[in-house]
Amino acid sequence: MPEKLQQTEFRVEALSKQHDRKGFSCGVEPLDRYLRVQAGQDARRRVAAPFVLCMAQSNAVLGYYTLSALSVDIGAWPEDVARKLPRYPAVPATLLGRLAVDTRLRGKGMGEHLLMDALRRAFEASRDVASVAVIVDAKNHDAEMFYRRYEFIPFAEQPNRLFLPMGTIEGLFA
Repeated sequence: MPEKLQQTEFRVEALSKQHDRKGFSCGVEPLDRYLRVQAGQDARRRVAAPFVLCMAQSNAVLGYYTLSALSVDIGAWPEDVARKLPRYPAVPATLLGRLAVDTRLRGKGMGEHLLMDALRRAFEASRDVASVAVIVDAKNHDAEMFYRRYEFIPFAEQPNRLFLPMGTIEGLFA
Protein backbone atom coordinates (compact mmCIF):
# COMPACT_ATOMS: atom_id res chain seq x y z
CA MET A 1 0.00 0.00 0.00
CA PRO A 2 1.41 3.43 -0.92
CA GLU A 3 2.51 5.63 1.94
CA LYS A 4 0.26 8.44 3.07
CA LEU A 5 1.86 11.85 3.17
CA GLN A 6 1.82 14.11 6.20
CA GLN A 7 -1.00 16.59 5.64
CA THR A 8 1.00 19.26 7.46
CA GLU A 9 3.37 19.27 4.48
CA PHE A 10 0.54 20.77 2.40
CA ARG A 11 -1.85 23.68 2.40
CA VAL A 12 -5.21 24.18 0.68
CA GLU A 13 -6.23 27.70 -0.24
CA ALA A 14 -8.29 29.67 -2.72
CA LEU A 15 -6.78 29.78 -6.21
CA SER A 16 -4.94 33.02 -6.97
CA LYS A 17 -2.54 34.39 -9.57
CA GLN A 18 0.44 33.35 -7.43
CA HIS A 19 -0.30 29.65 -7.99
CA ASP A 20 1.71 27.80 -10.64
CA ARG A 21 -0.77 25.65 -12.56
CA LYS A 22 1.41 24.82 -15.59
CA GLY A 23 2.95 21.61 -14.22
CA PHE A 24 -0.28 20.07 -12.93
CA SER A 25 -1.37 16.80 -14.51
CA CYS A 26 -3.96 14.42 -13.11
CA GLY A 27 -4.06 12.33 -16.28
CA VAL A 28 -7.55 13.52 -17.29
CA GLU A 29 -7.17 16.19 -19.95
CA PRO A 30 -10.47 18.03 -19.32
CA LEU A 31 -9.56 18.40 -15.61
CA ASP A 32 -6.01 19.52 -16.43
CA ARG A 33 -7.29 22.01 -19.01
CA TYR A 34 -9.93 23.35 -16.62
CA LEU A 35 -7.27 24.23 -14.04
CA ARG A 36 -4.94 25.84 -16.59
CA VAL A 37 -7.54 27.74 -18.65
CA GLN A 38 -10.92 28.08 -16.96
CA ALA A 39 -10.52 27.98 -13.15
CA GLY A 40 -9.26 31.55 -12.80
CA GLN A 41 -12.05 32.90 -14.99
CA ASP A 42 -14.66 30.94 -13.04
CA ALA A 43 -13.30 32.36 -9.78
CA ARG A 44 -13.36 35.96 -11.10
CA ARG A 45 -16.90 35.51 -12.41
CA ARG A 46 -17.94 33.83 -9.15
CA VAL A 47 -19.40 30.77 -10.88
CA ALA A 48 -17.04 28.40 -9.05
CA ALA A 49 -14.69 28.73 -6.11
CA PRO A 50 -11.50 26.79 -6.93
CA PHE A 51 -9.25 25.69 -4.05
CA VAL A 52 -5.75 24.35 -4.66
CA LEU A 53 -3.42 21.96 -2.86
CA CYS A 54 0.22 23.08 -2.65
CA MET A 55 3.29 21.98 -0.75
CA ALA A 56 3.77 24.08 2.39
CA GLN A 57 6.68 26.02 0.86
CA SER A 58 5.63 26.10 -2.82
CA ASN A 59 2.97 27.61 -5.06
CA ALA A 60 2.96 24.67 -7.50
CA VAL A 61 -0.56 23.22 -7.67
CA LEU A 62 -0.70 19.50 -6.85
CA GLY A 63 -4.47 19.13 -6.58
CA TYR A 64 -7.66 21.14 -6.64
CA TYR A 65 -11.41 21.16 -6.20
CA THR A 66 -14.24 23.57 -6.91
CA LEU A 67 -17.33 24.49 -4.92
CA SER A 68 -20.48 26.17 -6.25
CA ALA A 69 -24.05 26.77 -5.17
CA LEU A 70 -26.66 24.46 -6.63
CA SER A 71 -30.43 24.21 -6.54
CA VAL A 72 -31.92 20.70 -6.72
CA ASP A 73 -35.50 19.94 -7.68
CA ILE A 74 -37.36 18.39 -4.75
CA GLY A 75 -38.43 15.46 -6.96
CA ALA A 76 -34.82 14.49 -7.68
CA TRP A 77 -34.06 13.53 -4.08
CA PRO A 78 -34.62 9.95 -2.90
CA GLU A 79 -38.07 9.64 -1.31
CA ASP A 80 -36.77 9.06 2.23
CA VAL A 81 -34.68 12.25 1.98
CA ALA A 82 -37.35 14.33 0.22
CA ARG A 83 -39.84 13.45 2.97
CA LYS A 84 -37.64 15.33 5.47
CA LEU A 85 -37.22 18.41 3.27
CA PRO A 86 -39.62 21.37 3.05
CA ARG A 87 -42.07 21.26 0.16
CA TYR A 88 -40.25 23.90 -1.87
CA PRO A 89 -39.87 23.33 -5.63
CA ALA A 90 -36.09 23.16 -5.13
CA VAL A 91 -33.68 23.09 -2.20
CA PRO A 92 -30.13 24.47 -1.91
CA ALA A 93 -27.04 22.28 -2.02
CA THR A 94 -23.32 22.69 -2.58
CA LEU A 95 -21.77 21.29 -5.75
CA LEU A 96 -18.31 19.78 -5.49
CA GLY A 97 -17.80 20.30 -9.21
CA ARG A 98 -14.29 18.98 -9.74
CA LEU A 99 -11.68 17.24 -7.64
CA ALA A 100 -8.32 16.21 -9.06
CA VAL A 101 -4.90 15.20 -7.71
CA ASP A 102 -1.63 15.34 -9.63
CA THR A 103 -0.44 11.90 -10.77
CA ARG A 104 2.72 12.33 -8.68
CA LEU A 105 0.57 12.17 -5.52
CA ARG A 106 -1.81 9.41 -6.59
CA GLY A 107 -2.44 6.84 -3.86
CA LYS A 108 -0.96 9.00 -1.09
CA GLY A 109 -4.19 10.17 0.57
CA MET A 110 -4.38 13.59 -1.05
CA GLY A 111 -7.78 12.92 -2.69
CA GLU A 112 -9.20 12.25 0.76
CA HIS A 113 -7.41 15.31 2.12
CA LEU A 114 -8.99 17.53 -0.57
CA LEU A 115 -12.41 15.92 -0.10
CA MET A 116 -12.35 16.51 3.67
CA ASP A 117 -11.25 20.10 3.13
CA ALA A 118 -14.11 20.63 0.66
CA LEU A 119 -16.66 19.06 3.02
CA ARG A 120 -15.42 21.18 5.94
CA ARG A 121 -15.66 24.37 3.88
CA ALA A 122 -19.13 23.43 2.62
CA PHE A 123 -20.32 22.70 6.16
CA GLU A 124 -18.91 25.95 7.53
CA ALA A 125 -20.48 27.93 4.67
CA SER A 126 -23.85 26.22 5.26
CA ARG A 127 -24.06 28.07 8.57
CA ASP A 128 -24.31 31.33 6.61
CA VAL A 129 -25.74 30.19 3.26
CA ALA A 130 -28.14 27.26 3.49
CA SER A 131 -27.20 23.92 1.93
CA VAL A 132 -28.77 20.54 2.65
CA ALA A 133 -26.00 18.41 1.09
CA VAL A 134 -22.82 18.28 -0.93
CA ILE A 135 -23.40 16.88 -4.42
CA VAL A 136 -20.86 15.40 -6.83
CA ASP A 137 -21.16 14.24 -10.42
CA ALA A 138 -18.80 11.27 -10.67
CA LYS A 139 -17.05 11.31 -14.05
CA ASN A 140 -16.41 7.56 -14.11
CA HIS A 141 -16.76 4.33 -12.11
CA ASP A 142 -13.52 4.92 -10.16
CA ALA A 143 -14.70 8.37 -9.11
CA GLU A 144 -18.08 6.97 -8.10
CA MET A 145 -16.40 4.30 -5.97
CA PHE A 146 -14.17 6.95 -4.36
CA TYR A 147 -17.19 8.96 -3.21
CA ARG A 148 -19.14 5.87 -2.13
CA ARG A 149 -16.29 5.02 0.26
CA TYR A 150 -17.23 8.22 2.08
CA GLU A 151 -20.94 7.28 2.22
CA PHE A 152 -22.12 9.46 -0.65
CA ILE A 153 -25.57 8.29 -1.80
CA PRO A 154 -26.56 8.06 -5.48
CA PHE A 155 -29.64 9.78 -6.89
CA ALA A 156 -31.98 7.13 -8.33
CA GLU A 157 -32.48 8.83 -11.70
CA GLN A 158 -28.81 9.83 -12.06
CA PRO A 159 -26.62 7.17 -10.42
CA ASN A 160 -23.41 9.06 -11.24
CA ARG A 161 -24.77 12.04 -9.24
CA LEU A 162 -24.21 11.43 -5.54
CA PHE A 163 -24.83 13.41 -2.38
CA LEU A 164 -23.76 13.52 1.23
CA PRO A 165 -26.29 15.12 3.61
CA MET A 166 -25.04 18.11 5.58
CA GLY A 167 -26.05 16.34 8.80
CA THR A 168 -23.62 13.53 7.97
CA ILE A 169 -20.92 16.07 7.16
CA GLU A 170 -21.57 17.86 10.44
CA GLY A 171 -20.89 14.55 12.23
CA LEU A 172 -17.48 14.37 10.58
CA PHE A 173 -16.43 17.67 12.14
CA ALA A 174 -18.29 17.59 15.47
